[in-house]
Amino acid sequence: MLSSFFPSRTIALYMGRLFLTRTFGILFGLVLILQTLDLLSESGRVLAAPGNGDAEIWRYVSLRVPQIVSTFLPFSVLLGTILTLITMNANSEVVALKAGGLSAHQVLAPLLVASLGVALLTFAFNDRIVSRATAELSTWQDVNYGPMPVDRGDRSNVWVRSGDDLIQADRIAGRGNDARLGGVTVYERNPGGGLRGMIAAPHGVRDGDGWRIWPAKRFDVASGAVTQLGQTIVGRGVTPDQFTLSNVDGDALSFAGLRAAIADLAEAGRPTKSLEGVLWHKLSGPLSSMLMPLLGAVAAFGIARSGALFIRAVIGMALGFAYFVADRFALAMGNLGAYPPFLAAWAPFLLFLLIGEAVLLRTEE
Repeated sequence: MLSSFFPSRTIALYMGRLFLTRTFGILFGLVLILQTLDLLSESGRVLAAPGNGDAEIWRYVSLRVPQIVSTFLPFSVLLGTILTLITMNANSEVVALKAGGLSAHQVLAPLLVASLGVALLTFAFNDRIVSRATAELSTWQDVNYGPMPVDRGDRSNVWVRSGDDLIQADRIAGRGNDARLGGVTVYERNPGGGLRGMIAAPHGVRDGDGWRIWPAKRFDVASGAVTQLGQTIVGRGVTPDQFTLSNVDGDALSFAGLRAAIADLAEAGRPTKSLEGVLWHKLSGPLSSMLMPLLGAVAAFGIARSGALFIRAVIGMALGFAYFVADRFALAMGNLGAYPPFLAAWAPFLLFLLIGEAVLLRTEE
């Protein structure tokens, strides 16, 4: 039953080959042009760092190209779909297929299967290559393309909540129970709001379920008095992970790595909603390639000699680009907390899937 849904093997391979060659041809052209423009604007900064030369330029290109490919592959699938279907329509190949008894969905079936392969390839490419390139490039840009720093796990200027109180540490070295705090300030707050006092100490280490800081002194807001406390315990119930977990860049982690980071942050009491949206988008983003044949399908049908073929192609492009705008908007709303993570990642995909099906059924089925 499934095999009867597809056209013949010869036609399926022919359409799949047309679609893939046009898609990756357009992608190659886009990457070449966009990387050239990007390099013109960024090469000055790369070469401005002492000791940088041609090797660093090529290193920048090797790290930037995967990002460009990941960003513009769905656009290439859309344009490749429209170009393939326009060509087949202009050559009356679609008319021949429909005259042979194939429905619009059967005509599009080879493109949908090929786009599924592109989606799987995109997910693997993003997970294994783009995430690593993004992490390395971000770190390199943070030091203005200079020598890469060695990450020893040290963190600075970390804020942690302990009940109503806030704890701020200027420096954190080490991990787990061996974590050492430097420049610790505890802001004691009343349950209803308002600052009650401040405790400051230059050193702090893990002690039981809290943190022992020394030599500590306390400033009382009401009286203005300063009291020397020596050694004291603060932050009971605050785990070492709450201090040592750094900010997570979802784009710089693989799917499994981001899922583990979200679990760690949730256990430490950190907000994770925006990262959950990025995690879901690592699945919905690559699958957007499967939408493109459906959204660009209007270019496949209609009589080419009627003069409406160009208008149909424009409609297909408009639907595709409207999806990308809605996808970015929903993801931004998810990052702001306005949308739930699952909705931010999947709502545009499901919405335009229904729109594409409605247009196809209304006009061709």
